[in-house]
Amino acid sequence: MDFDLTEEQRMIRDTAYKFAVNEMAPVAQECDREEKYSRAVLEKACEAGLVGPVIPEQYGGAGLGWVEQAIITEQFARIDLGLCLCVTASVFGSEHILFFGTDEQKKKYLPPLVSGEAISAGAFTEPDAGTDVASTRTRAVKDGTDYVINGNKMFITNGTICDYMCVLCVTDTETEIRHKRHSIIVVEADRPGITANKIKGKMGIRASDTAEIAFEDVRVPQENLIGKEGRGFYQLMEFFDATRTMVAAQGVGLAQGALDKTLKYVQERKTFGRPLASNQGIQFQLAEMATKIELARTLTYKAAWLVDQGRTNPALNAMAKYFAGEMAVWVCDKALQMHGGYGYIDEYDVQRFYRDAKILEIYEGAKEAEKMTIARRLF
Repeated sequence: MDFDLTEEQRMIRDTAYKFAVNEMAPVAQECDREEKYSRAVLEKACEAGLVGPVIPEQYGGAGLGWVEQAIITEQFARIDLGLCLCVTASVFGSEHILFFGTDEQKKKYLPPLVSGEAISAGAFTEPDAGTDVASTRTRAVKDGTDYVINGNKMFITNGTICDYMCVLCVTDTETEIRHKRHSIIVVEADRPGITANKIKGKMGIRASDTAEIAFEDVRVPQENLIGKEGRGFYQLMEFFDATRTMVAAQGVGLAQGALDKTLKYVQERKTFGRPLASNQGIQFQLAEMATKIELARTLTYKAAWLVDQGRTNPALNAMAKYFAGEMAVWVCDKALQMHGGYGYIDEYDVQRFYRDAKILEIYEGAKEAEKMTIARRLF
């Protein structure tokens, strides 16, 4: 639906969808089956101006907003969520630099992302610290003019292919306030002491690179600190307030893609001599799917719009992510059911959509954590 999209936003939407159809759809099954990241798709997206739209023009970006980023994300996820992440998450983590970095850091680290010369990552999650990021144990200890980093990170998007990562570290072990113990530091991926191993056998988003990372006496200059020491946790919460709207947009796009494929299938598939679409029970399910998608889309775009207005609403962002993720899982389940046995084989894309959907209820804050955020605001 258009709601009140501007002419420019409609053009961005159409361009992103055509790109996804032409460049992502032909390789989606292959990249999923072989768990292969597509650098070629990313490079083409950079050429088309579809990478890092929120990065300001002075740093090589388009200087657009989070609504435009949501539009692009939705259209990519409508075709394939894994390849959507190859493109939209190629700048993941760099938002810390955009929000809190110095002008020198922005000039150094942001332009290469837009041109496709670099990929970033956000190294936050650890084996024993997921949603509870304040339990992070990776330490950065000052030594001369450097930080020396030791620790482990888990489930890191772009972990084996990134050029640099924004790493959440403990920099103050003395304070009794656990939320003031952390800082975020840029760490170039080619520094000695870093080991990254690709995680294989994921249920979904298999085209997206995911890794576990070990830091062993990794030295980085203290000038790589983003913002101020002790502000890492708070920076991360502001970061998620923006990026969670993009997870919501992924859910909207994935569900819309599943509905697109289901509408086509039920009109072609005949049962008892009639198109499956003529069955009233099928029509009712399709109506529910379309309604829930539209509800999630409206919630998502409102949340993104408020971010652009400088009036970020953490509870609304949590609602958008939680509802869109749960909705996508529900819609993909209905879509696969209506495909019957055909939906269970990899010749039909709907099974990939079904597998991809579940991650939307997990990453960037499990849906239970989102509900906690919403409940706190209610009280």
